[in-house]
Amino acid sequence: MAARIARHLGHRVIGVDLVPERLEMARRHGVETIEQSPGVPDEIRDRTGGRGTDAVIEAVGMEAHGSPAGKLAHTLAGLVPDKAAAALMSKAGVDRLAAIYQAIDIVRRGGTISIVGVYGGMADPFPMLRMFDKGITLRMGQAHVKRWMDDLLPLVSDESDPLGVMDLATHRLPLDDAPHAYEIFQKKRDGAIKILFTP
Repeated sequence: MAARIARHLGHRVIGVDLVPERLEMARRHGVETIEQSPGVPDEIRDRTGGRGTDAVIEAVGMEAHGSPAGKLAHTLAGLVPDKAAAALMSKAGVDRLAAIYQAIDIVRRGGTISIVGVYGGMADPFPMLRMFDKGITLRMGQAHVKRWMDDLLPLVSDESDPLGVMDLATHRLPLDDAPHAYEIFQKKRDGAIKILFTP
């Protein structure tokens, strides 16, 4: 949706993702796409004349993919009783930050990174020297629904569907199929991107 809104506002948009179905959906809506790989920052600099992007929207959050060490830490935290794990995360929790590090690499000097993906760590190591040197503006937070409701509601209510919201749902399933729906979404099976439930 962030890519679609940026396109609606007239911006050039480059979308990066691991999932072929999401990349195809983005292309259908006029977004340039790149499959996630370690070479993404160089490819984006090539596409932007060496400059980088004016802005990056990081929508990954607590990553399902990332470093093996980060995955091991999350697995081990899952073995700790819930109450102890919550206390540990509130004091020393560390997220996998590959997407944020990549965003810092991609954005131009003086650019903006908006983090809409959800993180939960209290001890996340940010490369502050690099961020300071590039003069990056960092924005983040929960969905500020009331702030944007008046602007967005007409777009999603318009019968011409300017944002292509009717194209977002790849599956429509009865509520009783929720466990199956979560599984195919989580495991990226059957082309599942967004699933609508019917009661």
